[in-house]
Amino acid sequence: MGLQHEMAFALIPLFVAALALAWLCCFPDARERLGARLGRIGQGFASLLHRLGRRTHRTWRNSSDSVRQGSTSLGRDIRRHRAALVAIVVLLLVPPLLVIGLRRHVMLDGFDVTLRDGGSNAELVASLLRGEQLVPPPPLPPEIFTTREVEMIRPDLGGASRAWDRLDDDFRQRLLAVFKVMKERYGYDMALLEGYRSPERQAMLSTQAKTVTNAGAYQSYHQYGLAADSAFYRDGKVVISEKDPWAMRGYRLYGEVAQAAGLVWGGRWKLMDFGHVELHKAGAGPSARRH
Repeated sequence: MGLQHEMAFALIPLFVAALALAWLCCFPDARERLGARLGRIGQGFASLLHRLGRRTHRTWRNSSDSVRQGSTSLGRDIRRHRAALVAIVVLLLVPPLLVIGLRRHVMLDGFDVTLRDGGSNAELVASLLRGEQLVPPPPLPPEIFTTREVEMIRPDLGGASRAWDRLDDDFRQRLLAVFKVMKERYGYDMALLEGYRSPERQAMLSTQAKTVTNAGAYQSYHQYGLAADSAFYRDGKVVISEKDPWAMRGYRLYGEVAQAAGLVWGGRWKLMDFGHVELHKAGAGPSARRH
């Protein structure tokens, strides 16, 4: 079901409540009868709690008769003031239905329809890739990659390569487009943790930290400049932790935008790697080496 239909169904109870209030305001005699009727019904229920035995059936019957009489009176009121009620319904329903029908997208605070289909992200990324060559951002201070918080999650980042010129040209442009969308559309500054990775470093990481990689030398797209690990940069610090709700929302957006750019996102793997993306190209990468 689309967003517009969901909003329409969500607004129906509000319209019904507003209609009931308008009816009570317009017809004082009906309001008085309704109050008296509710009072009698309340008395009937109280009698059920305090009087047991033969009086219970009589009290319930009287209450039912009162309700039936009230329903008949209510029907007469509705028929008598039918035109006024129709006018109230029109006034309540037409403006919001016009807003829903005329707007292509209805945006609510904290909700982004691009998370559902990624269509607008794909269009934006495509326009960036068709435009001028994107330029890598200035390098971040090396010390932010070797803090205790970062080392606990990603050890040995101090020796990682963050040189954009060692990445495949096509992959570099796609990743830069992703960074640009993340910044300009969602307000996330991205930090490249590691791009190209030598076979020696790959072999070392595969034996020391299975949480980083389980691929050996030449088994990773990093060795071909077709993969990168990224995180978020906030208040002068690299934020990698998946326990941070802000970061997890960012990873979800990052995956959406990366996939719109034609990249493979590690967040969909069995061993999830939220910050990892790679580009699969014909004749390049680990699969090409095996042939």
